[in-house]
Amino acid sequence: MSLTLVNSSSIRAVGYDGYTLAVLFHTSDTIYTHPGVPYSIYEGLMQAGSKGTYYNRYIRGKYK
Repeated sequence: MSLTLVNSSSIRAVGYDGYTLAVLFHTSDTIYTHPGVPYSIYEGLMQAGSKGTYYNRYIRGKYK
């Protein structure tokens, strides 16, 4: 899965393959994967004004 650079102060890049969301933060070289993420959540993240806030509210701890 390729990652796309995003404009965010907390998230460096995001990848999505239709099932698994991958997130790379500025503070780590670890790619965090979240299986089972629906497209609507991925789309919301990509369109969010604050990607870090969106990630914490709708993704973190909900998809492992």
